[in-house]
Amino acid sequence: MSGAPTRVFIARLAGTAVLDPSGDRVGRLRDVVVTLRTDRQPPRVLGMTVEVQPRRQVFVPMGRVTSIDADAVIITGTVNMRRFEQRSSETMVLTELLDRQVRAGEAAGTIVDVAMEQQRSRDWLLTRVALKTGTTGIRRRGQVTTFDWDQVDGLRLDSGDAQGAESLLQTFEDLNPADLAHVMHEMPAKRRAEVARQLDDERLADVLEELPEDEQVEIIIELESERAADVLEAMGPDDAADLLAEMTEADAQRLLELMEPEEAAPVRRLLIYSEDTAGGLMTSEPVVLAPDATVAEALARVRDPQVTPALAAQVYVCRPPTSTPTGKYLGMAHIQRLLREAPATLVSAMLDTDIEPLSPDVSLAAVTSYLATYNLVAVPVVDADDHLLGAVSVDDVLDHLLPEDWRDRAPTEEAHHSETGQSRGH
Repeated sequence: MSGAPTRVFIARLAGTAVLDPSGDRVGRLRDVVVTLRTDRQPPRVLGMTVEVQPRRQVFVPMGRVTSIDADAVIITGTVNMRRFEQRSSETMVLTELLDRQVRAGEAAGTIVDVAMEQQRSRDWLLTRVALKTGTTGIRRRGQVTTFDWDQVDGLRLDSGDAQGAESLLQTFEDLNPADLAHVMHEMPAKRRAEVARQLDDERLADVLEELPEDEQVEIIIELESERAADVLEAMGPDDAADLLAEMTEADAQRLLELMEPEEAAPVRRLLIYSEDTAGGLMTSEPVVLAPDATVAEALARVRDPQVTPALAAQVYVCRPPTSTPTGKYLGMAHIQRLLREAPATLVSAMLDTDIEPLSPDVSLAAVTSYLATYNLVAVPVVDADDHLLGAVSVDDVLDHLLPEDWRDRAPTEEAHHSETGQSRGH
């Protein structure tokens, strides 16, 4: 690695692009894998975990790394595309060391970064620990001081002590909710709960919606009840209902009672329906407009970043009230049509009334066939009196059609390129 720095602070590398020698992107660096020693010798760096598409972490041995800088990590050789599985003897630097409370002589502080250095033997070792110390007085935010690895006490990971997550989250602050959810999915349950407690309600709600349901429940039950209710309020009603449906009836009712009545009401309505029906799949917050709404108003509503692309593909026109359950459902208008009309045109003048809405008791299979038959990405759901109850989008359907472990599976085409039986290289 001639010309490359011999000391690298690992937290600064989080999210850095990993490239092959030709400059093609392999993925992004997510963590560094080390093996701790029982004495005070610096841990040996085994390699890096790299996130490749679709959101799967693979292992790259340090021997494959040829260059490290602020913008990219360059690797050589063929990457084993099998999913990384941490061994009991291994420690993840960002996930397990950051935010740990330790001491260095008389100083006590929190680990905010760890440095690795390449030795003459070409091995990489963890050599320095950056601690944030002194959080009172003039330096209210604390000061960061680096210490040699052998000066630091409290680095054992089996103590069971609580661990913060502030520094770890700073390394991942630019991740969208789906990517942060994937990072948390890879963490041990204890660490996942610690990270969840550090997220604000809105951020945690967004992340929970992207996690498997068993991990959602695991996180929610670890939170204080009032906090858990606040997070449920920040979630979409359909996602909150799906989460509560996985809990015991007593726990679900306890949290519903702690929620604000106006936030709990749509969730309670969704819980009436079986999860494999249109009523159980739907969101109760599609874009709904009154008959006198204009194209300009409709386009303003679908521009809201909180509206998913599937739900933004059409608007539903109903007589007041326009909150679900609405007044009489009149029809839907597709965004392609809205874009071709003058802003002052009434949306009610361009309704598609040929496509019949679904009833809430229609099965998942019927919803899937309906979307495919009419080439739709969302479909309205109405009750027997033609009140709009919500809409089922194609992403809701996919969530229920895919196997529960789909996040952990490699696509067939990637499996074809993997190195069958190849070891991790360490």
